[in-house]
Amino acid sequence: MPMDRVLRHPVLDVPGPGPTVEFTFDGRPITARPSEPISSALIANGIHIFGRHERDGAPQGIFCANGQCAQCLVVVDGRPVKACLTPVRPGMVVRSTVGYPELAPDDAPVSLVPRVDEVRTEVLIVGGGPAGLEAARELAARELDVTICDDKPTLGGKLSLQTHNFFGSVADCHAGDRGQAIGELLAAEVAALPTVEIWTESPVVGVFDGGVVGVVRRGRFTAVRPKVLLVAAGAREKALAFPGADLPGVYGAGAFQTLVNRDLVLPSRRLFIVGAGNVGLIVAYQALQAGVDVVAVVEMLPEVGGYKVHRDKLLRLGVPVYTSHTVLRAEGREHVERVIAARVDPKFHPIPGSEVAFDVDTVLVAVGLSPVNELFEEARRIGLRAYAAGDAREIAEASAAIFSGRIVARTILKDLGFPDTVPEAWRQRALELSAHPGPVLGVYPVPAERRVYPLLRCEQEIPCNPCTEVCPLDSITILEGNLLGRPKLVGDCSGCLKCVAVCPGLAITLVDRRVDPTGARARVTVPWEMPEEWVHPGEVVPTSGREGEPVGEARVVRILAGRALHHRRLLVLDVPASEADRVAGVRVRDPVPPRPVPGAPPVRDDEVVLCRCERVTRASVIEYLRATGTRDMNAVKAGLRSGMGPCGGRTCGELILRVFRELGIEPGSVTPGVPRPFTQEVPITAFLSEENDGRGR
Repeated sequence: MPMDRVLRHPVLDVPGPGPTVEFTFDGRPITARPSEPISSALIANGIHIFGRHERDGAPQGIFCANGQCAQCLVVVDGRPVKACLTPVRPGMVVRSTVGYPELAPDDAPVSLVPRVDEVRTEVLIVGGGPAGLEAARELAARELDVTICDDKPTLGGKLSLQTHNFFGSVADCHAGDRGQAIGELLAAEVAALPTVEIWTESPVVGVFDGGVVGVVRRGRFTAVRPKVLLVAAGAREKALAFPGADLPGVYGAGAFQTLVNRDLVLPSRRLFIVGAGNVGLIVAYQALQAGVDVVAVVEMLPEVGGYKVHRDKLLRLGVPVYTSHTVLRAEGREHVERVIAARVDPKFHPIPGSEVAFDVDTVLVAVGLSPVNELFEEARRIGLRAYAAGDAREIAEASAAIFSGRIVARTILKDLGFPDTVPEAWRQRALELSAHPGPVLGVYPVPAERRVYPLLRCEQEIPCNPCTEVCPLDSITILEGNLLGRPKLVGDCSGCLKCVAVCPGLAITLVDRRVDPTGARARVTVPWEMPEEWVHPGEVVPTSGREGEPVGEARVVRILAGRALHHRRLLVLDVPASEADRVAGVRVRDPVPPRPVPGAPPVRDDEVVLCRCERVTRASVIEYLRATGTRDMNAVKAGLRSGMGPCGGRTCGELILRVFRELGIEPGSVTPGVPRPFTQEVPITAFLSEENDGRGR
């Protein structure tokens, strides 16, 4: 197999050599894993350019890996398809798309008749992620007929991409377990429910007058008539506009997770991340786990938007996080080769003379999420009883989405006449789980005279309680009495290491001062989730403090592993006793300062592509708005073709609204674009069947 794959991973189970599939791309033989997406197979073979745009020949590569855009369009056996959604087949002939795909030659005449299947269900759930699955379980408890539709082959939603341990409540949302394990657990529980029917690889493509919801199931259009529609379709990543943002090698953080954590493909060697919310910080950590060098994370705000523990574990490993910085441009001929960043002033304007360059091959954009709620909005417009849950309702963590699905399901039951209510304790828990990171208050001091004790470096108010639940002596508590408080050691410690193994933020170490009667040395056990070959027993390693500051050196005494450690290894380090309370991790890389490039060329509006599908630049949008004075997105669409491409404006819509705002026009006063009847492409064959198959009607 090619080398652009994840061959070893500290958390994921990487399969050994297995069966392969052969196909061709532009005449080149390609070896792939059975049923993996074409895009993943191509990237694993070092191919990042899938075609060239019809307008200017710009190279096109993967961007979302989720079917939202069409930058990965290829021609398979004469038919244009999205490479990220199309599995490989033996012998398929794949060609890059240069310009518009040509029409296929006429086939032999076939007698076709219109055909639409109809199905009725009490509740139709769009999306089999954490919110949809939890809602289905709650509804099925009242024996309602529930149908779950998801466009992926398996349920779990974005949980299937999450390799990290989850924050939140152990009792309410499986905190302490890894996201993938939670997704598999929820999916298995729902699959066992007798009143729930599961339709995978069945995208919901529209809501229509008469209460009809369109689903493409097994290649056929099915008209579903539900009594209730619950939209739990999650969120899509926001785009960011800067010169070079349309180059192959620039894509969303979720696309990177899909390639690395799901498909075990290595799309990068040197990575640069824009955005230090939880998504950006988590993906930076996951990239390191896969063996990718993370050169830097930049954030425009003065502080990171994600949890401090996520930031701190990156700093301890040696990954720099630059706040009050922004990306100016990505550069490269046909693929990203370097990125230029700069400091920003309090008004977020780049400061001239502060420009620096990073040599990288990939730029990930992690600047926030937008709800996928088009189906919900249309259902409400036509009068269908509709609800939204999870990120389709409010952007929050997956743990909050689980609780959101549960609460919305209870609301549905109450509205249908069942005597179910939403307990007030549920509402309070939901508020805690969806809370933004609170202030940094510092850590509680270690009780005096302890010889063995955990150091609990949770100094920020975030929803999390696994350490309090796992302690066999009940010696860790949250004094505030809710999920948002900071844990404190209030009793004895047996040195069992359970809190170190379960902490989702890798923020707990165990100090043992009993090992050296002279008091000169101590043992510190730190959590470790990096590649196995990076640290070995007997090796001397550099240690780092809570926020990445150098502390000293330590000898690795042993490495603990096993299922009881939540697929996490623990490094037992021998350190000077005076350093024991400061050692929080092991540094694996030394940050390389970026190259100053003062006098870098200023960003020009004609360099910035807002609409990827139609290659509409920021300069052309500004010129059109000033020339016409329009406040109507439909006029912009008609005049410039922005939003006319396969993504239907989902990528460029918010970017164009920002241009309105910058010109002094509030987005609320702008007439939104008319949505398409279908939210994604539906082939005409989905509505037809051969006349002689005995089923046409």
